[in-house]
Amino acid sequence: MSPNRPAAVVILAAGEGTRMKSATPKVLHTICGRSLVGHVVAASRALEPDHLVVVVGHAREQVADHLRTVDPKALIAVQQEQHGTGHAVRTALEEFARQGVLLPDSGTVVVTYGDTPLLTPETLTELTAAHQAAGNAVTVLTAEVPDPTGYGRIVRGADGRVTAIVEQKDADAAQRAITEINSGVYAYEAALLAQALAEVTTDNAQGEEYLTDTLAILRAKGHGVGAYTAADHREIAGVNNRVQLAQARRTLNERLLTEAMLAGTTVVDPATTWVDVTVTFAPDAVVHPNTQLRGATALAEGAEVGPNCTLTDTSVGAGASVSNTVADQAEIGPQATVGPFAYLRPGTRLGTKAKAGTYVEMKNATIGEGTKVPHLSYVGDATIGEYTNIGAASVFVNYDGETKHHTTIGSYCKTGSDNMFVAPVVVGDGAYTAAGSVITKDVPAGSLAVARGQQRNIEGWVARKRPGSAAAQAAERARQESGPAAQ
Repeated sequence: MSPNRPAAVVILAAGEGTRMKSATPKVLHTICGRSLVGHVVAASRALEPDHLVVVVGHAREQVADHLRTVDPKALIAVQQEQHGTGHAVRTALEEFARQGVLLPDSGTVVVTYGDTPLLTPETLTELTAAHQAAGNAVTVLTAEVPDPTGYGRIVRGADGRVTAIVEQKDADAAQRAITEINSGVYAYEAALLAQALAEVTTDNAQGEEYLTDTLAILRAKGHGVGAYTAADHREIAGVNNRVQLAQARRTLNERLLTEAMLAGTTVVDPATTWVDVTVTFAPDAVVHPNTQLRGATALAEGAEVGPNCTLTDTSVGAGASVSNTVADQAEIGPQATVGPFAYLRPGTRLGTKAKAGTYVEMKNATIGEGTKVPHLSYVGDATIGEYTNIGAASVFVNYDGETKHHTTIGSYCKTGSDNMFVAPVVVGDGAYTAAGSVITKDVPAGSLAVARGQQRNIEGWVARKRPGSAAAQAAERARQESGPAAQ
């Protein structure tokens, strides 16, 4: 059944995360293009809750600043001192009151954590639906795990309802054999959550308010306490250290690639292909090994990327081919070819069937349809028309030490190898430039520009200046072999 929208989602993100051993707050570490807390916010927003609040504590300003970019509509509750999960949720409810937010007594409040990036919207939706269908006061999300060591065990009665959550250190042998564990994610009836939190004490070894105590409080009052078991136990895994961060990244990456492949993308080697959650694929795109696709990168139908590519916020047109390339904020047109060993910097736009070849770097450059920059060239701050060929080892000299200047080359031009285009300069349609030229003046359409010194040969220089050298001996042999005509 489809659940009613939750009245609120509370995300707990106040912990320090000392086991990460990092100056970066734990919830701001990233996997697959989003922070840990960013993944949780995205999954929570999919429930379309009336309100969403994130409880921050450690590095609160840094985390709050990040949240304002991730979800400007999210409320931020500050837990000045961290006195346990129960205290954190109470802090969230107090923030609602300060903001004048009145939660309906029978509304659903979902509580989750900012370090569980694998939790899916589907599982949160199913938890909410199960909670509302059963009419529980609280429903806990559980999972069956291969190794429950360290987790709180879910103890059920004969009727299948949850009777207790027993922590590892307090469990007896029979309870430790239980493989169903507590995820720490709950769905509550709003009014009963507030009542139970008011009765939570700090009478424990840590002197903290435990959210888990609310389950016993509610059950003792005769309210329903239920559980919903996640289909995949990996979803509830929290991230507490760098090893778990890497494991979560691998799991999420596999999930994303599986979705892409089932939708018609060929991923030749998923083990060496890494993608962000914001990457999109069209059917029949092909991704070769050792490729990273980041940000808003999009592969159109039949696009082929890799091997050894890193593309960030880059669009690859239908039928385009990109090999051994780094590209950032670039647009690669349909049937264009890039690489191997190319670097496309921000603002690069390749037209249909255009080419950026081997050891070519481009920046803020618009390359027209069918135009080729095949080898060993730098094209910066430039516009090149259609079906033009740029000779090897060309440099667009765009910077005078203070200001960037623009170069324009027209359509159907042929520029020679080893050209320097000293901006600002314009080469007209159909013009040619000679090899080795330094172009400092505009070239009219249909002209040939030659800008190089005249060659001068000094006969006999090696024999006079390098007598007895290998070069002099080789030259003498060549002179004798060529006969009297060379004398």
